[in-house]
Amino acid sequence: MTSLKEDVRRSAMLCILTVPAAMTSHDLMKFVAPFNEVIEQMKIIRDSTPNQYMVLIKFSAQGASLPVMDLTELPKCTVCLERMDESVNGILTTLCNHSFHSQCLQRWDDTTCPVCRYCQTPEPVEENKCFECGVQENLWICLICGHIGCGRYVSRHAYKHFEETQHTYAMQLTNHRVWDYAGDNYVHRLVASKTDGKIVQYECEGDTCQEEKIDALQLEYSYLLTSQLESQRIYWENKIVRIEKDTAEEINNMKTKFKETIEKCDNLEHKLNDLLKEKQSVERRCTQLNTKVAKLTNELKEEQEMNKCLRANQVLLQNKLKEEERVLKETCDQKDLQITEIQEQLRDVMFYLETQQKINHLPAETRQEIQEGQINIAMASASSPASSGGSGKLSSRKGRSKRGK
Repeated sequence: MTSLKEDVRRSAMLCILTVPAAMTSHDLMKFVAPFNEVIEQMKIIRDSTPNQYMVLIKFSAQGASLPVMDLTELPKCTVCLERMDESVNGILTTLCNHSFHSQCLQRWDDTTCPVCRYCQTPEPVEENKCFECGVQENLWICLICGHIGCGRYVSRHAYKHFEETQHTYAMQLTNHRVWDYAGDNYVHRLVASKTDGKIVQYECEGDTCQEEKIDALQLEYSYLLTSQLESQRIYWENKIVRIEKDTAEEINNMKTKFKETIEKCDNLEHKLNDLLKEKQSVERRCTQLNTKVAKLTNELKEEQEMNKCLRANQVLLQNKLKEEERVLKETCDQKDLQITEIQEQLRDVMFYLETQQKINHLPAETRQEIQEGQINIAMASASSPASSGGSGKLSSRKGRSKRGK
C-alpha cells in the first residue's frame, strides 16, 4: 500500500478485490464497456472465499507507467481468429487461462469458456456454517454424510459427530485437507488449487512429508477404506436394529391405540344410534305437542271469540234486564195502586154490605126514614188531597147509598 502523497508512479494495473458471484463475465464486460478503449487486458482470479471472485485489469494509459518487460505475442482469439498483440485493447483472460477479445466474448451467450467450457465465474453457493452452533470459522465437513461441524479448537462439533457416527474422515473447508480421526493424522494426497480450482498434488512442509511407496499407499488406503466400511456397516446395522425395535414398539403402540380407537368408534356409534332414536322420539313428541298447541291455540281463539260474544250478549242482556226491571217496577207500582184501589173498593163494599145488613135488621119505620132521608156532604177544598179523596169516597158512598135506595 502506498500513499498518493508520495512521489511514486502509479501503476496501470487495477484489481477489483470482490466481485459477487451472481455477476457473470457478460455483466462484468458490460460494466467496464465504456473503458474498453483504455483497457488492454482483464484476468479473472478466484480464491477459496465463496460467492465472490477477483478481477485484475491492465490499462493502456494511467499516468506515467513503467513498461512491462519480457512480453510475448498473444495467441489468436478463438472467436474472431484475430491476433491479440499489444495494439489490441480489451482482452479478457478467464480462469482457465484462455484469452479473448471483450467484444467477441460479449457475443458468447454461455457463461462457460468457448474453448474448454470451464465456468468463468464461480457459481453462488450457500455460506457454510456449523450445523449445531452456526459458527462459520474452522469448519470440517464429513466425507461420509456431509455433516458440517466446527473444529476441536472451537466447540468440537465435528469430533462429536465422529464419536456419535464413527465417520472417520472429515475435510477442512478452507484448505481441503482430509483428517483421519481414527489414525489422528492427515490422509489427503490431492487438493484443489485456489487459483483455478483444478486438482493438484499437495506438498507437505517440513518433516511431516515423507516419501512412501505406492504399494504402501495402496495398502494403507485399502486398510483405511476397509476399516471405515466395516465400522460403517456395524454402525448402520446397529442403527437399523434400533430403528426396527423402535418401529416395532411404535407399531404395537399404534395397534393398541387403533384398537382403542375402534372401541371408541363402536361406542360412539352405539351412542349415536341411541341419540338418533331418542331424537326421533323427541321429534314425534314435539310433533304431537305442536299439534296440541295448534289445537289449543285454535280452541283458545274460539274461546276468546265466544267470550267476546258472551260479553257483548251480557251487555245486551244487562241492558234488557235493566229495561225489564224498569218495566217490572212500573208494573209493580201500577199493581200496588190497583190493589190499593181494589182494597178501598172492597172496604166500601164491605161497608155497604154491613150497612145493608144493619138496615135490614132495623124496624120498617126506621128503614123508611133512612130511605126518605138525605145526606149532605160538604165540599172539600181543592188544595187538600185528603179532603178531595174523602169527598170522592163520600160521593161514591152517596152514589152507592142512592143505588141502595
